[in-house]
Amino acid sequence: MDEDLMRNDLIHCYYESSVRGLKQSAKWCSELLYSLSASKSDANLTSNESISPTVITNVDYLLAKSCYDLGEYERCAHFTKHSKGRESRFLYYYSRYMSSEKKRLDLMSEMNANTSSISSTDTSINLFNELRNELQNLHDDGELEDGFILYVYAIVLLKLDLNNDAQKILEKSVRLEPLNWASWHQLALIVDDKTQLDSLQLPTHWFKKLFLGAAYLELQLNEEALLLYYALLDIFKECNYIYSQMAIAKHNLRDVDGAIELFKMIRKSDPARLDAMDIYSNLLYVKDKRAELSSLAHAANTIDPFRVETCCCIANFYSLRSQHTKAIVYFSRALQLNPRHLSAWTLMGHEYMEMKNTGAAIQSYRSAIKCNKRDYRAWYGLGQTYEILKMPSYCLYYYSVARCLRPNDSRMMIATGETLEKLERNNDALKCYWKAGGMALIKLATLYERLKERDKAAAAYTDFINRSTVSSGMENMQTSINSTDVAHAYKFLAEYYLDKNELKSAYNAAQKTIQFAETRDEGKHILKQIIAVAKSSFLDLN
Repeated sequence: MDEDLMRNDLIHCYYESSVRGLKQSAKWCSELLYSLSASKSDANLTSNESISPTVITNVDYLLAKSCYDLGEYERCAHFTKHSKGRESRFLYYYSRYMSSEKKRLDLMSEMNANTSSISSTDTSINLFNELRNELQNLHDDGELEDGFILYVYAIVLLKLDLNNDAQKILEKSVRLEPLNWASWHQLALIVDDKTQLDSLQLPTHWFKKLFLGAAYLELQLNEEALLLYYALLDIFKECNYIYSQMAIAKHNLRDVDGAIELFKMIRKSDPARLDAMDIYSNLLYVKDKRAELSSLAHAANTIDPFRVETCCCIANFYSLRSQHTKAIVYFSRALQLNPRHLSAWTLMGHEYMEMKNTGAAIQSYRSAIKCNKRDYRAWYGLGQTYEILKMPSYCLYYYSVARCLRPNDSRMMIATGETLEKLERNNDALKCYWKAGGMALIKLATLYERLKERDKAAAAYTDFINRSTVSSGMENMQTSINSTDVAHAYKFLAEYYLDKNELKSAYNAAQKTIQFAETRDEGKHILKQIIAVAKSSFLDLN
């Protein structure tokens, strides 16, 4: 048989199988090619005219890439160990990284099944040390000038918590290879603040705008991210990736309706897209849209039941039906698929809280923080857990971290203020309530009242009433969730103005007080006192 003809047929078969995603067939061809070559490691084959000119025909690379595509990472590294080509060298280091990462994730999955937590063990660290030392030696000797291999070096450093070193390597990677989005994206994930972001030495390339959008989202600079993505939509019209990023930004800004509309657009144009659908399911959960969440969970399960997003959608569906045990089962499945999925850890913590299992909730929240220290929800969840356990000092620490991560979120400020009150740090609590504003005014007023600072309490109660009236309307005030607080505010003001002998103001406040069931009897009593004082003073209250 003609070996040249056989070789060309196998190359053609490899290419045709590869571009169609027939991975096993492609590996079968590459193994035959590898054995057909007389000098295996040096063989470079020439394709015939019928084969795409872009196909790489180094037999070592073909076999290694086939192994890589099928998750056989150690075999991939074996076949590229002595290769000199740029793609082959990258594949050698990246497959070694992936082999170590797979072993680490397998270890984590085993531990998750037993402890529901992430443990940083010597075993998982040692998996990366050898590769790190080898790459570091190459870098120090000036032999590591490939942007893609530098990316591998950086993610190895990140696994060893050497974030500062990784940042420098990623900066170098994008300067050498601006079209390596993997380095841009990883860099966006590890930037700690805006100052650090502005100090990065990055190339002037249009990828930088997409990088900044991703970085802004990570840093909770959601308004800046939205402005940037709106501008990018002029170029990338109807791009679902950009719509998805915008939806996440709106989700972070608590614009739930706006985020849901964007996700609906994405699903309409790409019904099988599962990226970020777990976030969409969170939004549907918040809005109590049971039918829509059920439909999303069913569709995701039909598309791919073994995706993390699918498991989270189903878990949220069960949680909305108060089937918390089933929800935990599906969050656990998500974590078996990806032990570093941040949202699954945090939401599982919420489920354990619903089941009054504070110990498991704490473990889940701590695991979320190990995945991403900037996850304010996990810090806030820990604060709530320790609040239930009546440990205010611990509670204050976790709420304070959450507040630093979300400085404009009044929920964090109010929670911190309430904890400071329990610790009798009243002046600090007042500052928190003052900064929180809005509905925190009732907390501010109540604390002023407890501290006998009646003038300040009256001012705060008046401001609170004005805001409540504007937001809900007096005709709906009795059914408002703040009705008890509003009733108490009017009662306080009625008594305050009566003590000040400002009878008309006291009379008006007392009239409002009797409109609420909670304070009707007290309001009538105050009203009688006001009328009696007015008669003795010959004052017309109308």
